[in-house]
Amino acid sequence: MVVRKRKKVRKMRGSKTYGYGSKKKHRGKGSKGGKGLAGSKDHKKQMILQADPEHFGKIGFKRGFYPNIKRKRERKKVITLRELDKLAEKLDKSEINLLELGYKKLIAGGSVTKALNVKVNYITERAKEKIENIGGKVEIISR
Repeated sequence: MVVRKRKKVRKMRGSKTYGYGSKKKHRGKGSKGGKGLAGSKDHKKQMILQADPEHFGKIGFKRGFYPNIKRKRERKKVITLRELDKLAEKLDKSEINLLELGYKKLIAGGSVTKALNVKVNYITERAKEKIENIGGKVEIISR
């Protein structure tokens, strides 16, 4: 079969770099500066900082073997029975939805003076007992 197209090699014969610019360029894998993250503190630092700004440094104490820095643990806003009793007197209500007030958990610190109907996400066993002993009701709302 006849080759009709002239090869680039034939055209480049006699030139020093065969169309690849400087003598330093086009050296194969040797030109990439190491494998993987090699040189990430030296000659590849700018590339690493652009791709992952949080790559260098430590950020606090983290739980677990592979900490996810971006994830923050959600804290439940807690209210005690003592505070709930004061809140009920202040609002002058017997039925209280703690979720609407921004609370997620009710714990058994103190006591309640009157029967209350409480709606909440989380509650401790002792808090539930104390409310029900007085004649109140507890409704657990799932998120």
